[in-house]
Amino acid sequence: MNVINAIETRRSVKAYDASHTMSEAEIEKLMSLAVLSPTAFNIQNWRFVLVQEPELRQQLRDVSWGQAQVTDASLLVVLTADLKAWDKEPRRYWRNAEQSVQDYLVNAIDNYYRDKPQVQRDEAMRSCGMAATTLMLAAREMGYDSCPMDGFDFDAVAKLLNLPSDHTPAMYVAIGKGIQPAKPRGGQLALDEVVIRNKFK
Repeated sequence: MNVINAIETRRSVKAYDASHTMSEAEIEKLMSLAVLSPTAFNIQNWRFVLVQEPELRQQLRDVSWGQAQVTDASLLVVLTADLKAWDKEPRRYWRNAEQSVQDYLVNAIDNYYRDKPQVQRDEAMRSCGMAATTLMLAAREMGYDSCPMDGFDFDAVAKLLNLPSDHTPAMYVAIGKGIQPAKPRGGQLALDEVVIRNKFK
């Protein structure tokens, strides 16, 4: 399957074969692709929590409106954001660059994020959104279905996952073998309604 086919056939599947297990090689492949997702200044501020313990999955389902895909999908990835990734040895994000480039970017990172909590959060959410898309398209390429999710109690999830205080949940991606097709698309808006050329009139 090529990228266009993956985009066209990716759907948010809700019902999964709970008996199907993904191999560690498949999981590693998915995650190795996810970390190629872009982030501002290459700060790689996503953290992927792979929830594999059945009891913890059930606890997460309980705070996620009882949605079955939380427990039934082969893999539940909770994308969380490290809001302070920009301030954690930022030079390491550019360790392969020339010294002058490192110096410039480390300074730029500090200027962009320091004392700007909304910017830190906005960038983290954008990063997690892009990584989630990468995960879903890679899963589709590998023959799996997926479902992006944000229907959960963010504070309860953070507590269950023992997230550090400078991290926040962003979303889930459930991945597995769908046992029911997605419902027909609800209806895409026309391109001329959502694509604006140059500026709004």
